[in-house]
Parts: sequence; structure tokens; C-alpha cells
Amino acid sequence: MNNTPKKLGEAELEIMQVIWHSASPVTSNYILKALQGSRKWQLSTLMTSLTRLSDKGFVNCDRSTGTNLYTSIISEDDYKTKASRHFLEKLYNNSIQSMVATLYNSKAIKPSDVEELREFLNQLEDEQ
Repeated sequence: MNNTPKKLGEAELEIMQVIWHSASPVTSNYILKALQGSRKWQLSTLMTSLTRLSDKGFVNCDRSTGTNLYTSIISEDDYKTKASRHFLEKLYNNSIQSMVATLYNSKAIKPSDVEELREFLNQLEDEQ
């Protein structure tokens, strides 16, 4: 994946989370069942999304067994890292301080969140 990550739509992200959180390759029916609570999809809708995810380079479809088995090509951590970096660059000019200040000033994060972040950063420094 290059520096500008391909974006996942909300539904695509939900599909990828099912695939990422499975220990082995999954079928389309497995994904459909896993999404039942959040998506009222027909199998054809899911298949369209899986084709799109394959075209974007997110999933691989193994057809060798007679059953389509889907696996991720891009790890969840890799996607999150690149998407987060892209988000930070686009919205906050690559400034984490600016992002935290905006969230804090708009009351989107509480003082306890800031304290939790401070403790986390202290831990990171201690580990180095």
C-alpha cells in the first residue's frame, strides 16, 4: 500500500473487521451472519462489497476449494496506521497537539482522557 491509503467505506470497514478478527479464512455466509445485527443485507450486496474490497487490494478470494474463502491482504494494524496518519495530515496538518487541543476545547475529550494520555506517554518514555 502506498502513502495515500485506499479508503474503506463504513460497510467495507465492518466487513474487514469480521475478516481481521477471524482466525482462519471466512466464507461470504460467515461474514453475512456476523453482520446480521448491523446490516440487513442480501448475499448479492455482500458479494458486490467483497468484489470491491478485492479490487482495492484489501482481500484475497481463494476459489480452489469450491467455496470462496476470503482472507485479508492488509493487516488491521497496517490499515489503522496508514489511515490515522492520512487523517492527521489532512485535518490537523500532521500535528497531534492540534488534534488533541481541538478535541479538548470542543469537550470531545475529558480531563480524565488527557490524564490517561499523559500516563500512556510517560509509559512510552519509560520503555525507551
